[in-house]
Amino acid sequence: MGRQQILNLLTCEDRVKSVNLVPHKMIHSSSVSFKLKAKQHMRNFPVLDGSIPSLYRHAFEVNAKNSAVCIQRYSELLLKISKGGGKNAVLRHTERNKKLLVRERIKMLLDDEPFLELSPFAGLDMPYGDVPAAGCLTGIGKICGVWCVFVANDATVKGGTIYPISVKKQLRAQEIAIKNRLPSIYLVDSGGAFLPLQAELFPDQFHGGRIFYNEAVMSSLRIPQVAVVCGSCTAGGAYVPTMAEETIIVDKIGTMFLAGPPLVKAATGEDIHPDELGGANLHSKISGCVDHFASSEKEAYECVRNIISTLNYEIPLEETSEFDSPLYSSDELLGLAPQGYSYTLHIKLILSRMIDGSRFQEFKANYGTTLVTGFAYIEGQLVGVVANNGELTHDASLKGSHFVQLCSQRRIPVLFLLNTAPCAAEPTSLTEAEDHSKRLKAQASMMAAVACASVPKITLVIGGCYGNESYAMCGRSFDPNFLFLWPNTRIALVDSRHFPTVSFMRDNDSTAAEADLILLKEKLEEESSAFYSSARIWDDGVILPQNSRKVIAQCLRITKQQKYQIKSHQQSPLPVIRLAVGPACH
Repeated sequence: MGRQQILNLLTCEDRVKSVNLVPHKMIHSSSVSFKLKAKQHMRNFPVLDGSIPSLYRHAFEVNAKNSAVCIQRYSELLLKISKGGGKNAVLRHTERNKKLLVRERIKMLLDDEPFLELSPFAGLDMPYGDVPAAGCLTGIGKICGVWCVFVANDATVKGGTIYPISVKKQLRAQEIAIKNRLPSIYLVDSGGAFLPLQAELFPDQFHGGRIFYNEAVMSSLRIPQVAVVCGSCTAGGAYVPTMAEETIIVDKIGTMFLAGPPLVKAATGEDIHPDELGGANLHSKISGCVDHFASSEKEAYECVRNIISTLNYEIPLEETSEFDSPLYSSDELLGLAPQGYSYTLHIKLILSRMIDGSRFQEFKANYGTTLVTGFAYIEGQLVGVVANNGELTHDASLKGSHFVQLCSQRRIPVLFLLNTAPCAAEPTSLTEAEDHSKRLKAQASMMAAVACASVPKITLVIGGCYGNESYAMCGRSFDPNFLFLWPNTRIALVDSRHFPTVSFMRDNDSTAAEADLILLKEKLEEESSAFYSSARIWDDGVILPQNSRKVIAQCLRITKQQKYQIKSHQQSPLPVIRLAVGPACH
């Protein structure tokens, strides 16, 4: 059966529905008509041939076996993270301290629909030990229909103590909130900084103090921030709720102080209960550091939902729109996720399993073919696609630069599918050296276009993220709105699997040099895995290939929300006034 016959057989029942975030007060019949016509024209985009040639079946099977190994590792790590700080810590948290677990809190806070979790593997196998999920849960979910970033401490992990990786994870969540203008919710249950590592989390520009700086900047940008004190807020952690625009404290379990009872005892010899020093009654009635008193956690999260419902947003009506599913199974992406660069199949095989109706309007199809560019829809949302299909040559770089500028001009988000070549061969002649120079100049042009494009950028690393070519493809240093990895990916300057381990030295030290090379190769191998990267928050998380379409569509919807906030003409920062803190200062 031909592709056109398959298309003709598709019915409305085969299509999936999505939410189109358009404010009902801003809809005009002409704009609706234009959008409907645009989506109808989308069905005239050429259909990609996603069938896998028998010639490449071996590579497909090798990739599938490698994906199975990677997914097994992915599942093992998720299981490890789900245990938090361990059984004893969970029992102490729930039974002795009478507090909800962090995922229970998020479930009560968010609308009843899936949320996008960020960097779940952060903090694993760090030099200072395991800190599961970096001791906090971050992500993006809907509250009363509004996309919000949340940062929730997990006090079962090291008692809520903040490690350097915890700071980095919270800063990344704030960065996403700023870039996408998303309201932010802080569920604070923290034991303060881990003092033995204070030099790595306190003094520098992007250490702990940056969290408070970001809160001030977000307030000036009129990005709403709400905090819930649902546990201990000690030392610097006490500034998070006091700098938020509205704060709720939970009776009996919420406390705020710069120095807790043990330090008061050491300094003054006085025994004082945490509630007396900085509990809910003191801060809601005397100090004024909080705005709402909650007798239970359930009441606190209901209060947050009520606050979000008062934000000055034009909450859009959910206008259902039909979109076509890809013509090919997303499960086959497991065989298309390359084990290595030599097992990479044509990028259009991946695209055909991610975009609506497998339809793709290609741009400069016959020029710079090692880079594929063009337009597609993902769950009904238009996106520009920039995808590696080989080395980023001179022509491919110029093509990429042109296309990214086109998307920026038309205000179309850009999706980068990143799979760069391990390394370019060294030039062996003057002609090749000149070609390399031209390539560098063209890549620099593409880097400039990507860096300056004023549209949302989403990067998905599907294979290798190697060297300088990864910059032009909107790697982490080029500030994408979101960046995700497949479990098979490798992130490094060079591919360790092609790294030489034989020394060409002819003196007596050749054996020692070879041993050093072997150790270096092992180090590069360990440090280039997707999970090593994600543990250090060089990305926003590892996702399964078959979930890519869903995650990208969710990110596209999230980036659109900032259009719907009603902006004030007032330019001055929003003041947050707190009264003097009495006993909590001591």
